Amino acid sequence: MTTATPTPPATIPVPTGFDRHLLDRLLAGSSLPDWAIALRRAAVDRLTALSLPGRGEENWMRTDLRMFQPRAWVGAAEQTTAPGGSLPEALLESATQAAAAVVGTQAFGGRIASLDGHVVRDELDPALAGQGVLFGTPERILATHGEQLRGRWFSAVDGGADWFAAMHAAFHRAGAVLWVPAGVRLTAPLHVLSAISPGGLDTSHVLVVLDEGAEATVLTETVGGGDTGADAGLHCGATEIIVGRKASLRMVNLQNWNRGVWHFARQRAVVEAGGKLQWTLAALGSRLSQVQQDVALVGRGADAQVNGVMFTEGRQQLVYNTLQHHMAPGCHSDLLYKGALQDRSRLVWRGMIKVDKAAQKTDGYQRNDTLMLSREARSDSIPGLEIEADDVRCTHGATSGRVDEEQIFYAQARGLTADEAARLVVAGFFQQVFDRITIPPVREALSAAIGGRIRRVS
Repeated sequence: MTTATPTPPATIPVPTGFDRHLLDRLLAGSSLPDWAIALRRAAVDRLTALSLPGRGEENWMRTDLRMFQPRAWVGAAEQTTAPGGSLPEALLESATQAAAAVVGTQAFGGRIASLDGHVVRDELDPALAGQGVLFGTPERILATHGEQLRGRWFSAVDGGADWFAAMHAAFHRAGAVLWVPAGVRLTAPLHVLSAISPGGLDTSHVLVVLDEGAEATVLTETVGGGDTGADAGLHCGATEIIVGRKASLRMVNLQNWNRGVWHFARQRAVVEAGGKLQWTLAALGSRLSQVQQDVALVGRGADAQVNGVMFTEGRQQLVYNTLQHHMAPGCHSDLLYKGALQDRSRLVWRGMIKVDKAAQKTDGYQRNDTLMLSREARSDSIPGLEIEADDVRCTHGATSGRVDEEQIFYAQARGLTADEAARLVVAGFFQQVFDRITIPPVREALSAAIGGRIRRVS
């Protein structure tokens, strides 16, 4: 009589195929500096000692990973050449180019695009390069300016925080590096596109560094992937943002994968004294998203505004954990997330304002509002405060509710169809956060994208 081998507990690491042997094959002939290779090898050693996060961990207790099998993407990681086919259309890129054509201005100061981790576009306006701006793929910039980046690369995000963070730190490929020298102000935005083909893998890493008094606008977006389990894609990425003294950055991240993609990301910004950050995050796609978005205010008078726009449908599940960490006195943070859900989708937001003892005169605010367009949709909003200082003003709030049927009836009584009435109500719901987005093409593109997905309220 034979007995079945018991399934290992979640706390015991199991082989996934992402190991030192795979990494060594990918690094063969690499032009990366020795210190960057050492970081990767330390990360893969950490990776092999970790298991996938379990529901016993606070940020993961509402995330079901039972259907996630990392081995499915080992073959994609081994690919050394770009796949055939063209890049999918990018929403923000198209909208910005169309807006620039109307007024006759330059659409982008630079553009980077990758498909399944293979670079297909790497452009920068020569005038910006002449001012000392660095903008390009990490592989190229690290090879030519490695010592300049050594203290910044993986300085904001923790490459060993969990299995996904370690996998990214070891196997990242493509993405973008932007370094704006002190006092340089970029008037045209920069665009970074990460795309995957059905069944593809993206592990892109984005690093943005603004020196003292610099200004920039950066648009990043993700597109592509499959719509079913058979051709699902995987994104395991990270974004690091460092806003220097009195610098100003407008950052937009649009997650617009197809509905079969698994999306895991760590995103962290560090804002120094007098720096200003406007960070807009939009989430429209993926099968499942698990994102950690942190802002650390480390210098006196640092300021951060965080805007979140989410729309889910089908059986999508989006999980976003946010942190506003006040580490210095006199700082201000303002977070507003709004999400709408239809069908049987689920949206989870867990937010925290943390105020260190030294961060007196803190002004922190966070709010999350969700609107459910069907009876089967589910929303979990969990705001929180952790305050050690005694001279602060911190407030938080969250609301969840269904569309007011009287509003729908009122609109229909004036000649609108049920679908048109639903779009009107949802547009009004999102208007507060759209008004905070200071980049017109982005604001208009997101509004149109959400409006096109709304069906009648059920």
